[in-house]
Amino acid sequence: MAKIATVITDMFEDVEYTSPKEALEAAGHELVTIDTEAGKEVKGKHGEKVKIDKGIDEVKGSEFDALFIPGGFSPDILRVDDRIVAFVKTFMDDMKPTFAICHGPQLLITAKTLNGRDATGYKSIQVDLENAGANFHDEEVFVCQKQLVTSRTPKDLPAFNREIVKLLASKES
Repeated sequence: MAKIATVITDMFEDVEYTSPKEALEAAGHELVTIDTEAGKEVKGKHGEKVKIDKGIDEVKGSEFDALFIPGGFSPDILRVDDRIVAFVKTFMDDMKPTFAICHGPQLLITAKTLNGRDATGYKSIQVDLENAGANFHDEEVFVCQKQLVTSRTPKDLPAFNREIVKLLASKES
């Protein structure tokens, strides 16, 4: 089963973390939460609390099979940290499964990894995605090159969860 790096900090969109986490764990995968420092507790926009497993200086992309970026304000906060941006970039450069919902693609934009790629995201970042060179698709979920899975909003979670679990299952066979 996959070991999934989950980059997350305060002000994440609660259900965009909890719903995919439940789907991935139900399929037998392990999520490791990562922020600037281990042991701290981060809080979602609606009160969900998450304990951080690892600090960014303790991890390398090569230790993980996939990357998950929940939405909310968390991706925008995280993208000012060059270490987190470099970490995220390794997954895209290595074509490892990468999952981003809502504002999650903001980290991929800052990592300059979306040029020529197909993606979706929250409406307010559509122009940002296009300016980063992405081909924007206004669809509930979009899978690009059997590697990058993106979705727009919490209402798209059933499709997002289905596709991330399906993509990981295809990598196992």
